[in-house]
Amino acid sequence: MFRSLRFRLPAFFLAGIVIALAIATALALRLFQDYARAQSIRELRREAIGVEELYAKKAGLKAVPYGPRVLERTTGDRIYYTGLTIFPGQTSGLRELPPGVVDVEALPRESNTVFEFTPPGEERPYVAVARPIDLGGSRFGAIVVAKPRADVRERWLTLLQRLALAGAGALLIAGGLAWYLSRRVAAPMRGLARAADEIAVGRYDVEVPEVPGGGEIGHLADRFREMASRLAEADERERNFLMSVSHELRTPLTAIRGHVEALREGVVEDPELRTQSLDVIAAEAERLSRLVGDILDLAKLDSHRFTLLQEEVDMEALTERAYTSFSEEARRRAIVYRRDVSAHPVIVTDGDRVLQIISNLLSNAFRWTPDGGLIELSLAQQNGSVCVGVRDSGPGIAADERERIFRPFVSRDGSGGTGLGLAIARELANALGGQIELETQQGQGSRFRLLLPSD
Repeated sequence: MFRSLRFRLPAFFLAGIVIALAIATALALRLFQDYARAQSIRELRREAIGVEELYAKKAGLKAVPYGPRVLERTTGDRIYYTGLTIFPGQTSGLRELPPGVVDVEALPRESNTVFEFTPPGEERPYVAVARPIDLGGSRFGAIVVAKPRADVRERWLTLLQRLALAGAGALLIAGGLAWYLSRRVAAPMRGLARAADEIAVGRYDVEVPEVPGGGEIGHLADRFREMASRLAEADERERNFLMSVSHELRTPLTAIRGHVEALREGVVEDPELRTQSLDVIAAEAERLSRLVGDILDLAKLDSHRFTLLQEEVDMEALTERAYTSFSEEARRRAIVYRRDVSAHPVIVTDGDRVLQIISNLLSNAFRWTPDGGLIELSLAQQNGSVCVGVRDSGPGIAADERERIFRPFVSRDGSGGTGLGLAIARELANALGGQIELETQQGQGSRFRLLLPSD
Protein backbone atom coordinates (compact mmCIF):
# COMPACT_ATOMS: atom_id res chain seq x y z
CA MET A 1 0.00 0.00 0.00
CA PHE A 2 2.71 2.48 1.03
CA ARG A 3 4.49 2.01 -2.30
CA SER A 4 1.40 2.61 -4.39
CA LEU A 5 0.90 5.79 -6.36
CA ARG A 6 -2.44 6.32 -4.66
CA PHE A 7 -0.69 6.63 -1.27
CA ARG A 8 2.50 8.38 -2.32
CA LEU A 9 0.84 11.19 -4.28
CA PRO A 10 -1.23 12.56 -1.36
CA ALA A 11 1.61 11.78 1.07
CA PHE A 12 4.11 13.87 -0.87
CA PHE A 13 1.48 16.55 -1.44
CA LEU A 14 0.68 16.79 2.27
CA ALA A 15 4.35 16.61 3.24
CA GLY A 16 5.04 19.62 1.04
CA ILE A 17 2.16 21.53 2.60
CA VAL A 18 3.30 20.63 6.14
CA ILE A 19 6.83 21.83 5.40
CA ALA A 20 5.51 25.04 3.86
CA LEU A 21 3.20 25.62 6.84
CA ALA A 22 6.03 24.95 9.31
CA ILE A 23 8.32 27.44 7.58
CA ALA A 24 5.55 30.03 7.31
CA THR A 25 4.61 29.53 10.98
CA ALA A 26 8.20 29.85 12.15
CA LEU A 27 8.65 33.06 10.17
CA ALA A 28 5.31 34.44 11.37
CA LEU A 29 6.10 33.65 15.01
CA ARG A 30 9.52 35.18 14.79
CA LEU A 31 8.15 38.35 13.22
CA PHE A 32 5.28 38.50 15.71
CA GLN A 33 7.62 37.96 18.66
CA ASP A 34 9.68 40.93 17.58
CA TYR A 35 6.55 42.96 16.95
CA ALA A 36 4.93 42.00 20.28
CA ARG A 37 8.06 42.82 22.26
CA ALA A 38 8.50 46.14 20.45
CA GLN A 39 4.82 46.96 21.00
CA SER A 40 5.04 46.11 24.71
CA ILE A 41 8.15 48.24 25.14
CA ARG A 42 6.43 51.18 23.41
CA GLU A 43 3.49 50.86 25.80
CA LEU A 44 5.82 50.67 28.80
CA ARG A 45 7.66 53.76 27.62
CA ARG A 46 4.46 55.76 27.24
CA GLU A 47 3.32 54.71 30.68
CA ALA A 48 6.73 55.48 32.24
CA ILE A 49 6.75 58.96 30.71
CA GLY A 50 3.20 59.63 31.95
CA VAL A 51 3.84 58.43 35.51
CA GLU A 52 7.17 60.30 35.68
CA GLU A 53 5.50 63.54 34.61
CA LEU A 54 2.72 63.12 37.19
CA TYR A 55 5.09 62.49 40.09
CA ALA A 56 7.62 65.12 38.99
CA LYS A 57 4.96 67.83 38.94
CA LYS A 58 3.71 66.88 42.39
CA ALA A 59 7.14 66.44 43.97
CA GLY A 60 7.56 68.35 47.27
CA LEU A 61 3.90 68.03 48.21
CA LYS A 62 3.01 66.37 51.47
CA ALA A 63 0.47 64.03 49.89
CA VAL A 64 0.98 61.39 47.20
CA PRO A 65 -0.97 62.67 44.19
CA TYR A 66 -2.43 59.37 43.01
CA GLY A 67 -3.06 56.03 44.64
CA PRO A 68 -0.40 53.64 43.34
CA ARG A 69 -2.88 50.80 42.88
CA VAL A 70 -5.14 53.10 40.90
CA LEU A 71 -2.26 53.78 38.52
CA GLU A 72 -1.49 50.10 38.17
CA ARG A 73 -5.11 49.28 37.41
CA THR A 74 -5.14 52.11 34.90
CA THR A 75 -2.01 50.95 33.10
CA GLY A 76 -2.39 47.24 33.69
CA ASP A 77 1.30 47.04 34.61
CA ARG A 78 3.37 47.21 37.77
CA ILE A 79 4.88 50.58 38.74
CA TYR A 80 8.03 50.76 40.83
CA TYR A 81 10.03 53.63 42.26
CA THR A 82 13.66 53.67 43.30
CA GLY A 83 15.71 56.58 44.67
CA LEU A 84 15.28 59.47 47.16
CA THR A 85 12.00 60.46 48.82
CA ILE A 86 10.27 63.10 46.74
CA PHE A 87 7.31 63.58 49.09
CA PRO A 88 8.22 65.09 52.48
CA GLY A 89 7.64 62.76 55.39
CA GLN A 90 6.37 59.81 53.33
CA THR A 91 7.23 57.46 50.54
CA SER A 92 5.98 57.65 46.98
CA GLY A 93 3.45 54.93 47.64
CA LEU A 94 4.75 52.98 44.65
CA ARG A 95 6.35 49.59 44.84
CA GLU A 96 9.94 50.00 45.98
CA LEU A 97 12.90 48.45 44.19
CA PRO A 98 15.99 47.60 46.21
CA PRO A 99 19.19 49.47 45.37
CA GLY A 100 21.23 47.93 42.59
CA VAL A 101 18.36 46.84 40.39
CA VAL A 102 18.58 50.12 38.50
CA ASP A 103 21.62 52.40 38.46
CA VAL A 104 19.69 55.65 38.83
CA GLU A 105 22.64 57.95 38.27
CA ALA A 106 23.57 56.19 35.04
CA LEU A 107 20.13 56.61 33.44
CA PRO A 108 20.27 59.00 30.47
CA ARG A 109 18.35 62.25 30.87
CA GLU A 110 15.07 62.44 28.96
CA SER A 111 15.42 58.83 27.95
CA ASN A 112 14.01 55.41 28.72
CA THR A 113 16.11 52.38 29.54
CA VAL A 114 14.79 48.91 28.73
CA PHE A 115 15.92 45.99 30.90
CA GLU A 116 14.71 42.77 32.49
CA PHE A 117 14.69 41.88 36.18
CA THR A 118 13.08 39.58 38.70
CA PRO A 119 11.26 41.47 41.51
CA PRO A 120 11.99 40.48 45.09
CA GLY A 121 9.90 37.55 46.31
CA GLU A 122 8.97 36.44 42.77
CA GLU A 123 10.38 33.93 40.33
CA ARG A 124 9.14 35.08 36.97
CA PRO A 125 11.12 37.75 35.09
CA TYR A 126 9.72 41.11 34.08
CA VAL A 127 10.35 43.40 31.12
CA ALA A 128 10.72 46.97 32.37
CA VAL A 129 11.33 50.53 31.25
CA ALA A 130 13.07 52.98 33.64
CA ARG A 131 12.43 56.74 33.45
CA PRO A 132 14.60 59.13 35.59
CA ILE A 133 13.01 61.88 37.76
CA ASP A 134 15.08 65.05 37.78
CA LEU A 135 14.16 68.13 39.89
CA GLY A 136 16.10 71.37 39.80
CA GLY A 137 19.04 69.76 38.14
CA SER A 138 19.21 67.01 40.74
CA ARG A 139 18.28 63.38 40.22
CA PHE A 140 15.96 62.04 42.85
CA GLY A 141 15.16 58.58 41.47
CA ALA A 142 13.46 56.69 38.66
CA ILE A 143 10.04 55.39 37.73
CA VAL A 144 10.07 51.78 36.56
CA VAL A 145 7.07 50.38 34.67
CA ALA A 146 7.18 46.59 34.23
CA LYS A 147 5.10 43.69 33.00
CA PRO A 148 5.74 39.94 33.21
CA ARG A 149 7.70 38.61 30.27
CA ALA A 150 5.14 35.81 30.11
CA ASP A 151 2.48 38.37 29.15
CA VAL A 152 4.50 39.17 26.04
CA ARG A 153 4.87 35.46 25.32
CA GLU A 154 1.14 34.89 25.70
CA ARG A 155 0.50 37.07 22.68
CA TRP A 156 2.50 34.94 20.32
CA LEU A 157 1.30 31.75 22.02
CA THR A 158 -2.21 32.87 21.16
CA LEU A 159 -1.07 33.47 17.61
CA LEU A 160 0.56 30.02 17.57
CA GLN A 161 -2.71 28.42 18.64
CA ARG A 162 -4.62 30.21 15.93
CA LEU A 163 -2.01 29.31 13.35
CA ALA A 164 -2.21 25.69 14.49
CA LEU A 165 -5.98 25.70 14.06
CA ALA A 166 -5.68 27.34 10.66
CA GLY A 167 -2.97 24.86 9.67
CA ALA A 168 -5.09 21.91 10.77
CA GLY A 169 -7.98 23.23 8.70
CA ALA A 170 -5.68 23.77 5.73
CA LEU A 171 -4.32 20.24 6.08
CA LEU A 172 -7.83 18.80 6.16
CA ILE A 173 -8.78 20.69 3.02
CA ALA A 174 -5.47 19.84 1.33
CA GLY A 175 -5.83 16.19 2.39
CA GLY A 176 -9.27 16.02 0.81
CA LEU A 177 -8.00 17.66 -2.35
CA ALA A 178 -4.96 15.34 -2.44
CA TRP A 179 -7.18 12.30 -1.97
CA TYR A 180 -9.44 13.45 -4.78
CA LEU A 181 -6.52 14.18 -7.11
CA SER A 182 -4.84 10.89 -6.27
CA ARG A 183 -8.03 9.05 -7.18
CA ARG A 184 -8.23 10.98 -10.45
CA VAL A 185 -4.62 10.13 -11.25
CA ALA A 186 -4.16 6.73 -9.63
CA ALA A 187 -7.39 5.15 -10.88
CA PRO A 188 -6.54 5.42 -14.60
CA MET A 189 -2.91 4.55 -13.85
CA ARG A 190 -4.03 1.36 -12.10
CA GLY A 191 -6.20 0.61 -15.10
CA LEU A 192 -3.22 1.14 -17.42
CA ALA A 193 -1.08 -1.08 -15.18
CA ARG A 194 -3.67 -3.87 -15.36
CA ALA A 195 -3.84 -3.47 -19.14
CA ALA A 196 -0.03 -3.62 -19.32
CA ASP A 197 -0.08 -6.85 -17.30
CA GLU A 198 -2.55 -8.32 -19.75
CA ILE A 199 -0.45 -7.27 -22.73
CA ALA A 200 2.68 -8.68 -21.07
CA VAL A 201 1.15 -12.17 -21.15
CA GLY A 202 0.05 -11.83 -24.75
CA ARG A 203 -3.58 -10.74 -24.35
CA TYR A 204 -3.95 -7.66 -26.53
CA ASP A 205 -7.74 -7.30 -26.51
CA VAL A 206 -7.61 -5.32 -23.28
CA GLU A 207 -9.92 -2.52 -22.24
CA VAL A 208 -7.97 0.68 -21.61
CA PRO A 209 -9.87 3.01 -19.22
CA GLU A 210 -11.19 6.30 -20.49
CA VAL A 211 -9.66 9.30 -18.73
CA PRO A 212 -12.06 12.25 -18.34
CA GLY A 213 -10.60 15.68 -18.89
CA GLY A 214 -7.72 14.58 -21.09
CA GLY A 215 -4.36 15.95 -20.05
CA GLU A 216 -1.15 13.97 -19.85
CA ILE A 217 -2.84 10.89 -18.37
CA GLY A 218 -5.51 11.03 -21.06
CA HIS A 219 -2.83 11.34 -23.74
CA LEU A 220 -0.99 8.38 -22.23
CA ALA A 221 -4.20 6.32 -22.19
CA ASP A 222 -4.88 7.18 -25.85
CA ARG A 223 -1.35 6.23 -26.91
CA PHE A 224 -1.54 3.07 -24.80
CA ARG A 225 -4.84 2.13 -26.45
CA GLU A 226 -3.31 2.74 -29.86
CA MET A 227 -0.28 0.65 -28.88
CA ALA A 228 -2.50 -2.23 -27.75
CA SER A 229 -4.42 -2.04 -31.02
CA ARG A 230 -1.22 -2.08 -33.05
CA LEU A 231 0.17 -4.97 -31.04
CA ALA A 232 -3.03 -6.90 -31.65
CA GLU A 233 -2.81 -6.08 -35.33
CA ALA A 234 0.87 -7.06 -35.41
CA ASP A 235 0.06 -10.33 -33.66
CA GLU A 236 -2.67 -11.01 -36.17
CA ARG A 237 -0.32 -10.18 -39.05
CA GLU A 238 2.31 -12.47 -37.58
CA ARG A 239 -0.13 -15.35 -37.39
CA ASN A 240 -1.27 -14.69 -40.94
CA PHE A 241 2.34 -14.47 -42.05
CA LEU A 242 3.24 -17.77 -40.42
CA MET A 243 0.22 -19.43 -42.03
CA SER A 244 1.04 -17.86 -45.39
CA VAL A 245 4.74 -18.70 -45.23
CA SER A 246 3.91 -22.22 -44.09
CA HIS A 247 1.68 -22.61 -47.13
CA GLU A 248 4.26 -21.02 -49.43
CA LEU A 249 7.01 -23.26 -48.11
CA ARG A 250 4.92 -26.41 -48.01
CA THR A 251 3.68 -26.16 -51.61
CA PRO A 252 7.09 -26.10 -53.36
CA LEU A 253 8.58 -28.53 -50.85
CA THR A 254 5.75 -30.97 -51.51
CA ALA A 255 6.28 -30.67 -55.26
CA ILE A 256 10.05 -31.05 -54.93
CA ARG A 257 9.69 -34.05 -52.59
CA GLY A 258 7.23 -35.76 -54.94
CA HIS A 259 9.41 -35.37 -58.02
CA VAL A 260 12.57 -36.37 -56.15
CA GLU A 261 10.90 -39.55 -54.85
CA ALA A 262 9.65 -40.36 -58.35
CA LEU A 263 13.11 -39.89 -59.82
CA ARG A 264 14.78 -41.85 -57.01
CA GLU A 265 12.39 -44.83 -57.30
CA GLY A 266 12.68 -44.93 -61.10
CA VAL A 267 8.99 -44.23 -61.64
CA VAL A 268 9.85 -41.63 -64.28
CA GLU A 269 11.89 -43.38 -66.99
CA ASP A 270 11.00 -41.31 -70.01
CA PRO A 271 13.83 -38.79 -70.58
CA GLU A 272 11.34 -36.07 -71.47
CA LEU A 273 9.38 -36.65 -68.28
CA ARG A 274 12.62 -36.67 -66.25
CA THR A 275 13.52 -33.32 -67.78
CA GLN A 276 10.09 -31.93 -66.87
CA SER A 277 10.50 -33.15 -63.29
CA LEU A 278 13.88 -31.49 -63.02
CA ASP A 279 12.42 -28.28 -64.43
CA VAL A 280 9.67 -28.35 -61.80
CA ILE A 281 12.26 -28.92 -59.04
CA ALA A 282 14.35 -26.00 -60.30
CA ALA A 283 11.32 -23.69 -60.55
CA GLU A 284 10.08 -24.55 -57.06
CA ALA A 285 13.58 -24.13 -55.65
CA GLU A 286 13.72 -20.68 -57.25
CA ARG A 287 10.36 -19.88 -55.70
CA LEU A 288 11.68 -20.88 -52.28
CA SER A 289 14.79 -18.77 -52.78
CA ARG A 290 12.69 -15.76 -53.74
CA LEU A 291 10.47 -16.16 -50.66
CA VAL A 292 13.44 -16.43 -48.30
CA GLY A 293 15.08 -13.45 -50.00
CA ASP A 294 11.98 -11.30 -49.49
CA ILE A 295 11.83 -12.21 -45.81
CA LEU A 296 15.52 -11.40 -45.33
CA ASP A 297 15.15 -8.10 -47.20
CA LEU A 298 12.27 -7.04 -44.99
CA ALA A 299 14.15 -8.01 -41.82
CA LYS A 300 17.16 -5.96 -42.91
CA LEU A 301 14.98 -2.98 -43.77
CA ASP A 302 13.23 -3.09 -40.38
CA SER A 303 16.52 -3.23 -38.48
CA HIS A 304 18.33 -0.79 -40.85
CA ARG A 305 21.06 -3.36 -41.38
CA PHE A 306 21.48 -2.99 -45.13
CA THR A 307 23.83 -0.97 -47.25
CA LEU A 308 23.09 1.31 -50.18
CA LEU A 309 25.47 1.81 -53.06
CA GLN A 310 26.01 5.18 -54.69
CA GLU A 311 26.52 4.91 -58.42
CA GLU A 312 25.40 6.58 -61.61
CA VAL A 313 22.26 4.84 -62.85
CA ASP A 314 20.82 5.20 -66.35
CA MET A 315 17.13 5.09 -65.48
CA GLU A 316 16.05 4.42 -69.08
CA ALA A 317 18.25 1.32 -69.27
CA LEU A 318 17.13 0.16 -65.86
CA THR A 319 13.41 0.47 -66.65
CA GLU A 320 14.02 -1.34 -69.94
CA ARG A 321 15.59 -4.19 -68.00
CA ALA A 322 12.63 -4.40 -65.62
CA TYR A 323 10.20 -4.18 -68.54
CA THR A 324 11.87 -7.04 -70.41
CA SER A 325 11.72 -9.33 -67.36
CA PHE A 326 7.92 -9.48 -67.57
CA SER A 327 7.53 -9.52 -71.36
CA GLU A 328 7.09 -13.29 -71.58
CA GLU A 329 4.38 -13.35 -68.91
CA ALA A 330 2.55 -10.51 -70.70
CA ARG A 331 2.71 -12.43 -74.00
CA ARG A 332 1.53 -15.66 -72.37
CA ARG A 333 -1.48 -13.95 -70.75
CA ALA A 334 -2.29 -11.71 -73.74
CA ILE A 335 -1.80 -8.58 -71.63
CA VAL A 336 -1.29 -5.32 -73.49
CA TYR A 337 2.14 -4.46 -72.12
CA ARG A 338 3.76 -1.18 -73.11
CA ARG A 339 6.19 1.44 -71.93
CA ASP A 340 6.27 5.23 -72.19
CA VAL A 341 9.65 6.94 -71.84
CA SER A 342 9.58 10.75 -71.95
CA ALA A 343 12.96 11.45 -70.25
CA HIS A 344 16.44 9.99 -70.13
CA PRO A 345 17.68 10.82 -66.63
CA VAL A 346 20.91 9.59 -65.06
CA ILE A 347 20.90 9.78 -61.26
CA VAL A 348 23.20 8.76 -58.43
CA THR A 349 21.50 5.98 -56.43
CA ASP A 350 21.57 2.22 -55.84
CA GLY A 351 20.58 0.68 -59.16
CA ASP A 352 19.89 -2.83 -57.84
CA ARG A 353 17.52 -1.48 -55.17
CA VAL A 354 15.67 0.70 -57.72
CA LEU A 355 15.34 -2.32 -60.01
CA GLN A 356 13.95 -4.33 -57.10
CA ILE A 357 11.34 -1.64 -56.39
CA ILE A 358 10.19 -1.45 -60.03
CA SER A 359 10.11 -5.25 -60.29
CA ASN A 360 7.95 -5.50 -57.16
CA LEU A 361 5.54 -2.90 -58.55
CA LEU A 362 5.32 -4.75 -61.87
CA SER A 363 4.85 -8.08 -60.08
CA ASN A 364 1.96 -6.57 -58.12
CA ALA A 365 0.45 -5.19 -61.35
CA PHE A 366 0.62 -8.57 -63.11
CA ARG A 367 -0.94 -10.28 -60.07
CA TRP A 368 -4.02 -8.06 -60.18
CA THR A 369 -4.42 -7.49 -63.93
CA PRO A 370 -6.69 -10.05 -65.58
CA ASP A 371 -5.65 -11.85 -68.77
CA GLY A 372 -6.09 -9.55 -71.75
CA GLY A 373 -5.76 -6.46 -69.56
CA LEU A 374 -3.37 -3.49 -69.75
CA ILE A 375 -0.10 -2.70 -67.91
CA GLU A 376 2.00 0.36 -68.67
CA LEU A 377 5.48 1.24 -67.41
CA SER A 378 6.42 4.92 -67.76
CA LEU A 379 9.51 7.05 -67.07
CA ALA A 380 9.43 10.84 -66.72
CA GLN A 381 11.30 13.67 -65.00
CA GLN A 382 9.61 16.66 -63.39
CA ASN A 383 10.10 19.15 -60.53
CA GLY A 384 13.51 17.80 -59.59
CA SER A 385 12.30 14.20 -59.33
CA VAL A 386 12.43 11.12 -61.47
CA CYS A 387 9.06 9.41 -61.73
CA VAL A 388 8.63 5.73 -62.61
CA GLY A 389 4.96 4.82 -63.02
CA VAL A 390 3.29 1.41 -63.16
CA ARG A 391 -0.35 1.50 -64.29
CA ASP A 392 -2.65 -1.54 -64.45
CA SER A 393 -6.25 -2.26 -65.39
CA GLY A 394 -6.98 -4.32 -62.30
CA PRO A 395 -9.96 -3.96 -59.94
CA GLY A 396 -8.54 -0.94 -58.10
CA ILE A 397 -8.08 -0.57 -54.35
CA ALA A 398 -10.70 0.42 -51.78
CA ALA A 399 -10.07 3.56 -49.71
CA ASP A 400 -9.67 1.61 -46.45
CA GLU A 401 -7.06 -0.65 -48.09
CA ARG A 402 -4.78 2.00 -49.61
CA GLU A 403 -2.51 2.29 -46.59
CA ARG A 404 -2.89 -1.27 -45.41
CA ILE A 405 -1.51 -2.85 -48.59
CA PHE A 406 1.92 -1.36 -47.83
CA ARG A 407 2.14 -3.20 -44.51
CA PRO A 408 4.11 -6.46 -44.33
CA PHE A 409 2.26 -9.78 -44.57
CA VAL A 410 -0.90 -8.20 -45.96
CA SER A 411 -2.28 -9.91 -49.06
CA ARG A 412 -5.67 -8.99 -50.49
CA ASP A 413 -6.15 -12.09 -52.61
CA GLY A 414 -6.40 -15.72 -51.63
CA SER A 415 -3.43 -16.86 -53.66
CA GLY A 416 -1.28 -17.48 -50.59
CA GLY A 417 1.10 -14.61 -51.32
CA THR A 418 3.12 -13.25 -48.43
CA GLY A 419 2.26 -9.61 -49.08
CA LEU A 420 5.90 -8.53 -48.85
CA GLY A 421 6.39 -6.96 -52.29
CA LEU A 422 4.79 -3.56 -51.72
CA ALA A 423 6.09 -3.35 -48.15
CA ILE A 424 9.66 -3.90 -49.34
CA ALA A 425 9.17 -1.47 -52.23
CA ARG A 426 8.04 1.38 -49.97
CA GLU A 427 10.76 0.78 -47.36
CA LEU A 428 13.42 0.76 -50.09
CA ALA A 429 12.01 3.93 -51.65
CA ASN A 430 12.17 5.72 -48.29
CA ALA A 431 15.72 4.49 -47.75
CA LEU A 432 16.71 5.94 -51.15
CA GLY A 433 15.24 9.31 -50.23
CA GLY A 434 12.13 8.86 -52.36
CA GLN A 435 8.54 7.74 -51.92
CA ILE A 436 5.77 5.71 -53.52
CA GLU A 437 2.46 7.34 -54.36
CA LEU A 438 -0.78 5.58 -55.23
CA GLU A 439 -3.58 6.72 -57.50
CA THR A 440 -6.49 4.30 -57.72
CA GLN A 441 -10.21 4.03 -58.24
CA GLN A 442 -12.24 0.90 -57.74
CA GLY A 443 -13.15 -0.73 -61.02
CA GLN A 444 -10.68 1.41 -63.03
CA GLY A 445 -7.27 0.11 -62.01
CA SER A 446 -4.35 1.59 -60.11
CA ARG A 447 -1.20 3.55 -60.74
CA PHE A 448 1.87 3.37 -58.49
CA ARG A 449 4.45 6.15 -58.88
CA LEU A 450 8.04 5.80 -57.62
CA LEU A 451 9.51 9.27 -57.05
CA LEU A 452 13.28 9.55 -56.64
CA PRO A 453 15.37 12.73 -56.25
CA SER A 454 17.24 13.57 -59.43
CA ASP A 455 19.91 15.75 -57.75
